[in-house]
Amino acid sequence: MTRSGAPRAATVFTHRRPRQIARVLDKLRAAAAAAGVTLRFDPEETARHGLQSDSGLAVEAPVSEDVDLCVALGGDGTILRALRTYAGTEVPVFAVNFGQIGFLATIDPEECETGFARAFTGDFEVLRLPVVRIRDSAGPASAMNDVSLHRRQDGRVAQLAYAIAGEEVGRVRCDGLVVATPAGSTGYNLANGGPVLAWGVKGYVVSFIAPHSLTARALVVAPSDALTVRNVSTEEAVDVSIDGRPASSLDAGEALELRFVDGQGCLAQIPGASFYHRLREKFGRLAS
Repeated sequence: MTRSGAPRAATVFTHRRPRQIARVLDKLRAAAAAAGVTLRFDPEETARHGLQSDSGLAVEAPVSEDVDLCVALGGDGTILRALRTYAGTEVPVFAVNFGQIGFLATIDPEECETGFARAFTGDFEVLRLPVVRIRDSAGPASAMNDVSLHRRQDGRVAQLAYAIAGEEVGRVRCDGLVVATPAGSTGYNLANGGPVLAWGVKGYVVSFIAPHSLTARALVVAPSDALTVRNVSTEEAVDVSIDGRPASSLDAGEALELRFVDGQGCLAQIPGASFYHRLREKFGRLAS
């Protein structure tokens, strides 16, 4: 979809290396001032950059849904944090890549002057991304990229059973498994040898980390089918991570449920960009 209307207020998220992005942050502030856009920085961001209240600058501001745009300056972790924060809202995330790959980034730093001008005039398209929503003893949570279960360091091999739509498919001794959205299929899932799902595919993928089996294969699951993963070990817990960050644990005998939920994240794209162009540019770069 195409975003209509120019933003009037934007939340800013950055990564933890302020010197690396200082020059681009100055350009962001200049572009926002020229467009009459108020930039909002929460207390953590305010302290990180030593900001003080100024015209067009809201500092110490709590993160709010009452904005038109979120600008993320950072790598995949920063971009995913922004997408999770505004999941389920109409706020698009316009991301500048300061990571190694930046598959979700809207632009690279060298494009920021023209990119910010487009962002603040609403000249971008919005791609709606699904999430994998999990429910376990820790409560509900959502992943934009992936949910991973992995054995603990120095622990025994994990023993996981998985069922789809209530039907047990198999039991696997492994180091863990990854459940990935299409956007996340180019991450941990790809490293496991799982399939890449193009953006727009309705469904999610399950792949295994170092399976002790000749028959464990990655599986693409239909969007309407829930996945249940049970830790069938008699004593060993496994750790659960969401988008690469520790989230909870799954004790022996416990299970968690995962579901595909469409249209939750709003990712800004420059008109004409495509998944296949990103795939060639981002991963072709690694081979050079």
